[in-house]
Amino acid sequence: MRIASAAAAIFAIAGLGCAAHAETVRMKAVLDAAQETPPNDSKGTGAAEIALDTERLRLSWVLTFSGLTSAATAARFHGPAPMGEPGKTAVEFDGTESPIEGSATLTGPQAGQLLDGLWYMNVHTEKNPDGEIRGQVLVER
Repeated sequence: MRIASAAAAIFAIAGLGCAAHAETVRMKAVLDAAQETPPNDSKGTGAAEIALDTERLRLSWVLTFSGLTSAATAARFHGPAPMGEPGKTAVEFDGTESPIEGSATLTGPQAGQLLDGLWYMNVHTEKNPDGEIRGQVLVER
């Protein structure tokens, strides 16, 4: 069963539903400079495979990127923020070399924001300290 909204996710996450509601939701992000706020002229690109275990609220990811103007100085999830708007740091990544693999445990509200498409991934560089490439996290349909 696919979770269609944050309300359904929070219902399942809070344990208010039966065990059948627990699942792993697959998401992805495609990162580029055009999605940055404001956009920049970087030729860098990236892609991420993301999964959320809705029972344990365990988020995991693998992010790959290339073509940046310089070495990455930071990479992280930001949110809540719709596409085109900046958001606060939600989860900081360990490491800055591609590929970056990691995991984190979220709160119920964070999981709801993520499932509603209100989180994005951002890779920062020295030339673009506010972010060189960005990609909104979207549930795979």
